[in-house]
Amino acid sequence: MTLFKVQQLLPNRNQYYVPWINSEPVLDKRVIHIIYAFPAVVAICVLLARICQPLWSHRPRWTKPFIEELNKHGEVHDQDRKMHYPRLTTALLILVPINLTIQVVTAVFPSVTYAAVLQSLALAIATLLTVVDRPKTAPIGLLAIFTGFLSAEMVAVLSGSVPFIRLNNIAILSKIFVSLVIVGTIFCMPLRDHKLPNSGISPAFDSPTHQLRSPEDNLTLWQFMTVSWMSPLISLGSARQLNDEDVWSLSLEFQHRFLHDKFRELKGSVARRLVAANGLDLILISILSIIESFARFAAPVLLQQLLQAMEDPEIPQTNALTYAIISLIARLIATQSSVLNLWFSRRCYERSRGEMITMIFEKTLGRKIIGSVKRLPADELFAGDGPANSSGAKHPSTLSRGWWKASLSRLSGVFNRNKAVKELKEPAQMGKILNLMRNSNDVYEVAQRFWEAGSLITKPLGLVVSVVLIWRLIGWPCLFGVLTVLLAQALNALITKALLGWERRRRKATDIKLQKVSQFVEAIRHLRWYGWQDYWQEQIMVARQRELNLRIVTRLWGIMISFTNTFASGMFPVAAFYAYTVWADQRLRIDIAFPALQLFSMLEDSLHEIPRLITVLLNAKVAVDRIEDFMSEPDKDQSHQAMNSRGSEIVLHNASFAWPGTPQPVLHDINLQFASGLTVICGKVGAGKTALLQALLGELDKTGGDVSVPDGTIAYCAQRPWLQSMSIRENILFSSPYEVARYKLVLEACALNPDLESFKHGDLSNIGENGIGLSGGQRARVALARAVYSRAKIVLLDDPLSALDHQTAESIVRKCLGGGLMVERNVILVTHRADLCRGFASRTVEVVDGTAQLVDDISGHFLDLTEITSPDSSPNGNQQRREDQDEAIAPEKFMEDEKRAHGGVKFSVYWEYIKAGKIRWWVVLILVLAIHRLVAIGETWFLKQWGEAYSRPVEHISTQPFDNLPSPENDIRPWLLGFFILAASQSTIFFISQCSMLVIVYSAGRKMFMDIMDRVSHATFRFYDVTPVGRLMNRMTSDIGTVDGNISQQFQDVALLVIKWASSIVIIASVTPVFLIVSFILTASFVWIFVHFLPTSQSLRRLEMVSLSPLMSNFGALLEGLTTVRAFAVQSRFQDRVIAVTDAFQKMDHFYWSLQAWLMYRFDALSACSTFLITLLALYTAVSPGLTAFLLVAAAQFVSSTHALCQQYGQLQMDFVSVERVVDLLYLEQEPKGSIQPPASWPSYTGDIVFEDVTLRYAPHLDPSLINVSLRIPGGSTTALLGRTGSGKSTLALSLLATLLPESGRILIGNIDISKVDTQALRNRVTLLAQDPVLFPGSMRQNLDPLDEYSDDACDAVLRRICSAHQWTLETQIDTGGRNLSQGQRQLVGLARAILRRSAIVILDEATASIDKETAMNIQQVLREEMKESTVLTIAHRLEAVKDADYLIKLDNGQLVAQGPPAAT
Repeated sequence: MTLFKVQQLLPNRNQYYVPWINSEPVLDKRVIHIIYAFPAVVAICVLLARICQPLWSHRPRWTKPFIEELNKHGEVHDQDRKMHYPRLTTALLILVPINLTIQVVTAVFPSVTYAAVLQSLALAIATLLTVVDRPKTAPIGLLAIFTGFLSAEMVAVLSGSVPFIRLNNIAILSKIFVSLVIVGTIFCMPLRDHKLPNSGISPAFDSPTHQLRSPEDNLTLWQFMTVSWMSPLISLGSARQLNDEDVWSLSLEFQHRFLHDKFRELKGSVARRLVAANGLDLILISILSIIESFARFAAPVLLQQLLQAMEDPEIPQTNALTYAIISLIARLIATQSSVLNLWFSRRCYERSRGEMITMIFEKTLGRKIIGSVKRLPADELFAGDGPANSSGAKHPSTLSRGWWKASLSRLSGVFNRNKAVKELKEPAQMGKILNLMRNSNDVYEVAQRFWEAGSLITKPLGLVVSVVLIWRLIGWPCLFGVLTVLLAQALNALITKALLGWERRRRKATDIKLQKVSQFVEAIRHLRWYGWQDYWQEQIMVARQRELNLRIVTRLWGIMISFTNTFASGMFPVAAFYAYTVWADQRLRIDIAFPALQLFSMLEDSLHEIPRLITVLLNAKVAVDRIEDFMSEPDKDQSHQAMNSRGSEIVLHNASFAWPGTPQPVLHDINLQFASGLTVICGKVGAGKTALLQALLGELDKTGGDVSVPDGTIAYCAQRPWLQSMSIRENILFSSPYEVARYKLVLEACALNPDLESFKHGDLSNIGENGIGLSGGQRARVALARAVYSRAKIVLLDDPLSALDHQTAESIVRKCLGGGLMVERNVILVTHRADLCRGFASRTVEVVDGTAQLVDDISGHFLDLTEITSPDSSPNGNQQRREDQDEAIAPEKFMEDEKRAHGGVKFSVYWEYIKAGKIRWWVVLILVLAIHRLVAIGETWFLKQWGEAYSRPVEHISTQPFDNLPSPENDIRPWLLGFFILAASQSTIFFISQCSMLVIVYSAGRKMFMDIMDRVSHATFRFYDVTPVGRLMNRMTSDIGTVDGNISQQFQDVALLVIKWASSIVIIASVTPVFLIVSFILTASFVWIFVHFLPTSQSLRRLEMVSLSPLMSNFGALLEGLTTVRAFAVQSRFQDRVIAVTDAFQKMDHFYWSLQAWLMYRFDALSACSTFLITLLALYTAVSPGLTAFLLVAAAQFVSSTHALCQQYGQLQMDFVSVERVVDLLYLEQEPKGSIQPPASWPSYTGDIVFEDVTLRYAPHLDPSLINVSLRIPGGSTTALLGRTGSGKSTLALSLLATLLPESGRILIGNIDISKVDTQALRNRVTLLAQDPVLFPGSMRQNLDPLDEYSDDACDAVLRRICSAHQWTLETQIDTGGRNLSQGQRQLVGLARAILRRSAIVILDEATASIDKETAMNIQQVLREEMKESTVLTIAHRLEAVKDADYLIKLDNGQLVAQGPPAAT
């Protein structure tokens, strides 16, 4: 292409000149007309939009703002035209007409021209809009008009197409100056109407605080465009570590309270609702992306013009300078567009993610609770690993060997595998729900597509534009290059189809792993007590290995797609240049080759991105389908058909119920009427008592009959008390208003006052996660108090008395159930201690095998056994007893705050990851990357030599590379062959680097996960006490997900950028030595900006990771206490809490990315200026055009690598915050393993248990739980352990498992100090049966003997001996946590497990508290027979549990009160 000569545009043009252009104008006359027409076209479009504004309110809902600020009257604000005009509005009303006047003057003098008329039209429209609208906020339409006007003027001036000196220079300068002032005025105008109240919004540049909303709600246009409003937060973050209170609250349009309320109003599928909620953002993203794309596509066009200007000696060098300036302007436009695009994209991403999280949580609140048990083979059920585990669990190290071979075999069979049978959709369990909403999974996948929405338009558009530009550059030969890429994409389509199938399997494997990790974390204490943690760790590693194997397969498919794309990218210019030089017989000049390469790169990028977009969209579809499946799960049935329900009366008529998801009814033909008063429900274990309460709560499926339950709140106390990690008072109030008098009555009625006296902060003491700081009896009474305190007329109590000693239970029945607090309330009590309620109960219902009937007298159904009382009971209420395994007094702050590192990520963290990925593979990766860069430089140099070889003399002799090749005019084939080899080498090296990185990802992910599992499995028990489950789950799921993700890719990118940066400096300095000075200045500028950015970004990322833990905890806590939450009808409170938590972590993410926008704006602007300076150096150092092109490529590499290196290093630092949190787990304090391996016969039946002056405490800052205790428990005895609440019973029992070691003294079993015994051996030989045994999902066989140590016959015999009444078999399926069993049934399974183990020492901690007395007596008889050769230590309050004890130990306040045979004590 050659430049057109400009015809005379204005009269007497030759008498004017542009100082820096002394020859013909740069631009063609037609181009000048287009430039001048541009602002007029923009003005006409703005005017049409203004005229159509009345119709704009009728546009589709999805194109309207989703969140609009309301005025004080609660209506969407509208401008009041009668108010006074702000100063900036007045300035516009003056300046715009002045500019029009100047333009009209210049238009008619010295003569009227086409260009002047167009400019006048644009300014006339601008004046009209200004006078009519009198804008009080930044008028974007006016800004567009005047920006276009200024651009047209400046381009025309630079091109030498307008007179700049002589007669009317003052008018032209005045016009430009006034336009600049107008643009500056618009930049200073606010985006938000100043009539709206500013209270609650932080002023721009004020110190940030969480008490105020983000300044984004009230910014000027300039502050918004430049992201300068982030400066106060950056300054604060540079000075010190940021805390939550240092960060603004979210802007109004980001707050999830408004988003959730609006989102739930939308109808349709999840995808449809998301588009409707974020439609306006999608439009804005698309427009900004298009602007950015066109600005970037200007670069190769301008480069060609620049090189042509340099090649033609007749064209002055100043023309090239003009193109360099225009390139600078284009890059600055692209910079501004990208920053705005990032902000709107992040808004779309954050809002869609928040909308989905709150939607999923709301669904969880209302969905039906369905069991997850599947009828699958036992090994698959328990291991969750299909064929890999069909013959039993394999050790992870065995599985890892041959992983590559196994992965390749999976890979090769993908095209031949049969169509998968459509699987039945299972209800989502804890693992899947967490997987839906955690980072790097389903919600993220869907939200990420909204972030990248602009690519869906710009990539196909870029493809078309690239082809057009390439066609104009080299003509039809470009089609051969396009053909190579199209063939590659056809192949990729097949690969993508395979990838999608494997991705589904990978996600399912991740669900299974997360479910197992969740169960492991929740049950870790019990697993450690039984010594089963290593086995469970192996099972988790089996699931983890399966997940990793599938990750390898999906990554291999991904590498194949990348390699295909890379190879096609290399072949694109080879094929195009072959056709261009051989078939079209054209010379590959410098001004053709290098612009073509840029366009090829852009075209390849579009071609590569399109299949990638298809892939991620397919992944997003998988994610949306999973979310849709979850959202389509049935909700809890809210419709109890009323049949003459009065007040608090409950009526069931021929009602039958089944557990959700099971066809067999658990209750059938129930005819009952519950009126005001106390109703006692009794029956044997598993008869259906709890099911009856669940049916009244609507948690069961009604299969027949009629049910009438009054609307409103139901006070419910579950059999397993569910408490929250907050104070005792907050747990009791449970969102009810605080009434002092009623509250005190409840504390007295529930016998809590003496317990509160033992806490430092009384009822304000935090009790830890699920009440871990309380005893079992205290937890039961706090849960009871919550039900009693509520104003609900219906009170359902599921066996709250089982955890209490006789006197406490008797007091509660008298003062609480029979007291004034229960007057005129319908109280339904399930209990095995019905004898205590004699005289208080209005009616008694017995449940037998799923049927219920009223009984007249309870004495015939239960034995009137005297309950054992603890010594030193006082009549004034200090008789509360403790019977569970955990009795630590709640400290001031039971749960420790999550720790955050300060400053940058330490080198030790990087080193841990590098070691985990194996150093030898890192060395291979670095070498491969260095070779890759060397080949890339060689390819650019080769192209430069090729272009210059056409004009090289035949006798030319040079020692430079490739100079020995023949002239391309004589023989083009060696050049084409060399270019092909270099391109193919780059693709091959890329493939090797990707495979090396895959090995690193696999090795690091596997080793780090295995290491943290080992550390968590053997941490001190104190760690579990002070670490919430949600926090630990966050680190073992989200943070590990980051490790599994592209963090190694970040490492690779940083290494490659360092190599690029260094090589670019060497190349440019070798051509222009003065560049060394410039390079250091530019690098220093980049670093200075980056140093200000990094500390704040690190603080925000760490705060985000910490704030994510409560979200995980909220989901876990909700699933545990969902029935209680729904009974009390406090779903809205929990929804509000998750909204607040979502706000908390989203705001950290929002301001982190706002900080990225701040960095991007400055980096991109500096990059544009840097490229311009380097271009000037090339222009004025008299180098050849070929060398200039080579230099500009190197310069672009230098600028982009410097820019990207800072960004990539910052991103690496951010991602390594997750690695840092994982590495923290590697340094957990570990429990001493013990140095003595006891003999196989230890402990023996005759070995005594001896405490020698033992003092125990749970933590150094807590008071001792046992003080100088010395006692002896005879071997083979049945010993009863008695004492008041907090006396130290459970501490003593747990000390026999070495869960905490003596501060002083020692504990001997069979004359061996257990503090020195191997803990695994000790816990395998001592059995602790807690009141609430842990059960796992799977068969009964797996729950009785998870380690497969006993035969089926032995397991079946024990099961029939203990649980014969329930007709269970070894194949009976148990749900997660035993949720499909009652508490009594769970205790029976635990007892069967203990009998099967037949340990020499057995500790029973209220092991029969939830079992009816008749069954309990039978169980005691079985225990006496089966454990004749065991030392049994029993903690109980019921006589049948300890009446046959031949030795008693009494504790009080951590001290020994008495010991000896019953008669002696």
